[in-house]
Amino acid sequence: MGAAGSKLEKALGDQFPEGERYFGLENFGNTCYCNSVLQALYFCVPFREQLLEYYASNKSTGDAEENLLTCLADLFTQISSQKKKTGVIAPKRFVQRLKKQNELFRSYMHQDAHEFLNFLLNELVDILEKEAKAVKSDTETSSPPENTANGSKSIEVTLVIFLYQGILTNETRCLQCETVTARDETFFDLSLDIEQNSSITSCLKNFSSTETLNAEDKFFCDKCCSLQEAQKRMKIKKPPHILVIHLKRFKYIEQLGRYKKLSYRVVFPLELKLSNTMEDSDIEYSLFAVVVHVGSGPNHGHYVSLVKSHNHWLFFDDENVEMIDESAVQTFFGSAQEYSSNTDHGYILFYESITATNKS
Repeated sequence: MGAAGSKLEKALGDQFPEGERYFGLENFGNTCYCNSVLQALYFCVPFREQLLEYYASNKSTGDAEENLLTCLADLFTQISSQKKKTGVIAPKRFVQRLKKQNELFRSYMHQDAHEFLNFLLNELVDILEKEAKAVKSDTETSSPPENTANGSKSIEVTLVIFLYQGILTNETRCLQCETVTARDETFFDLSLDIEQNSSITSCLKNFSSTETLNAEDKFFCDKCCSLQEAQKRMKIKKPPHILVIHLKRFKYIEQLGRYKKLSYRVVFPLELKLSNTMEDSDIEYSLFAVVVHVGSGPNHGHYVSLVKSHNHWLFFDDENVEMIDESAVQTFFGSAQEYSSNTDHGYILFYESITATNKS
């Protein structure tokens, strides 16, 4: 990485962002699924800042139990406090903890980056909620001055994860009595079905399109007290600050009896508006990271990530980091023909809200 690191420093020259670090991550045998997601999360600046703060406020306790949150905060601190601007770091402690925690990630087989991201975010929420409860009970049983600082820290950090959490509303309208039943559910990412030569906007439109429930799929209406035809739709009620979009590139094909990778070309814009899925149409997002699946099938391949940092786009491939032009991002949209030599396709997209009204 020495040569590649100095090459990156030369490429950026005087424009190398002050205080920023660009480090590749060592691969421990098929851990590219983990490395690519960790890079995307590290360059989600509000998330990184909160984790660095968490590390700083918890290192003084010393006896803190090791978990995925402490390992992630430790890794982010390790990267950000490096004396060199570029290089390679081995996320050994984090990977070991991950494998200890979840047997799914123990083998050296090809893993799914989206499954890992989902597991990690849910795990972090669980850890933070337990810590917030513990702090609350400590505060109730001891004198307030002693615990107030820690209490606010833990509860504030709990909110960090909700950078990623949005709310969906599942609406069902009975076609007999017109009663609308609405059910809210939280989400950390939106998993979108994809079509050939489509765009994120059209995929979002399909996601929130109206579906008619009839024949065997009739809906039990509480008001009519019977099964009725109904219309159902899913819409975003509260968008998250960080919108993560997962493109469903792996589809089970019944005739084949296995999963197949869809190499479809799906255009993802650098700036995204949620006007199709929300009434509040002025919410705008900016793309800052893409996890890319490289390979023709679901059970093998490789993951890399593209990251936007200080208006520069960078390409992270395990230990290697290099600069790329913004125009190169579109080469990861997918293939317009089914059989193509290009197998590098955008799989998970990370957007950050740039709309003032969404800051609350």
